[in-house]
Amino acid sequence: MGIPQDRAACAVLGREWLLHGHLQDRLGMALVMEKASREEMQEVAIDEWMAASPIYSARMQRAMSFAGDGVDTILKNLQLDIGAPHEFMDFKFRLLDRDHGEFWLAHCGALMDVEPMGVEFVHGMCHAIEDPTFDATAGATNPLAQVRPLHRPPRVPANRTPHCHWRVDIVAGQTEVEPHANQALVDASRIATLDRPSVPADGEEEGMRDYSGQFVTELRLEDFSVSAQHVLLHEFAVQSHLLLRSLLVTVSRRWGSQFARQLVPRLTSGWAAVTAQRLKAAFDLGDDAAGLAGMLQLHPIFHPDSYVALHVAVEDDQTVRFGFGVEAVAALEADDFTWFSQLGGAMDDALERIIQGFNPCATVRAITPGAGELHAYRAVIDPTATPAAEFAELAIAKITTGAAFRFAQAQAKLLPTSGGLV
Repeated sequence: MGIPQDRAACAVLGREWLLHGHLQDRLGMALVMEKASREEMQEVAIDEWMAASPIYSARMQRAMSFAGDGVDTILKNLQLDIGAPHEFMDFKFRLLDRDHGEFWLAHCGALMDVEPMGVEFVHGMCHAIEDPTFDATAGATNPLAQVRPLHRPPRVPANRTPHCHWRVDIVAGQTEVEPHANQALVDASRIATLDRPSVPADGEEEGMRDYSGQFVTELRLEDFSVSAQHVLLHEFAVQSHLLLRSLLVTVSRRWGSQFARQLVPRLTSGWAAVTAQRLKAAFDLGDDAAGLAGMLQLHPIFHPDSYVALHVAVEDDQTVRFGFGVEAVAALEADDFTWFSQLGGAMDDALERIIQGFNPCATVRAITPGAGELHAYRAVIDPTATPAAEFAELAIAKITTGAAFRFAQAQAKLLPTSGGLV
């Protein structure tokens, strides 16, 4: 098993990976608020997104061959950004000319999450956080870009649609957007410069091989070829790693490295367990070892393959062995701003919780690494065991409407592949 070689199944996976990256903050900000006020939490979110999104926006432009400095480039970036997962954040776009465009949200899953929390949280997200972070994302393409609201929540009347509406303009002579102070720290990482796969130059696949052509108003991942979607998946996974790194840089600078280290296993266990459950449903994976192995191979936290180097083997119907190879670029990061750095420590329990999110009758134990491995584990499924109770971080992570969100596209079946992991 591995990444699908089918356009439709790749697109299903791509939407799940976009949503995975977006949902990091649903649990992450809740955990931050155990230590911080609402206002401080907003500042953390601003720092996190401003330091990460310009880096991965530039990566995506290079990966999909649409680098430029016009509004069309900005809108293309938004279509391929974990901040705007398809359907859950239902962005609609209008490109007016090179320097002007608009977008609006027919449905904003993030708003559905915060509206029940009260007007202060709505204002915090839709005003305090979005103003600087939208400009930072657009400014990565053109520092003279401005993103300004035509209307936005709090909604008046309460059922107003679209949920918000924004203009994007290149404004000559305005003060240029400056990079966030943390951006250089995030950009200095191995993940920021990780090599990416390329689309074969002589391929004859159906679908777009990149996004160098005209802006597509109603873009769907299915519009891209299989090889192009593999590049997209690689970059979606990179985006998630960069956003996590940016969060950890931010909280470490505010509250110290110990708080950041304690945050990592709690955040990754709950957040990634939600994704494990979603992948199980999206790809109709079974409760047995084959299903579990499939989930591990499809899970974005274990990608890109060159960064994490996950090895997976089904030993029997109830046992999966998995490990992380010495070739993992994540092992070369010179800091603790990854979950990978805590393998062999607190992340071992987090791995078990992620897997128990998939099958609560599974247990995970560290084992002696084999040749070429840094860490190794064995997951055993006991159908007769008492299922593990849902842990607190998973319960919090599932509060978001994104946990149970169902895409309009049809459920995919996991198809056999001839290739490995992306």
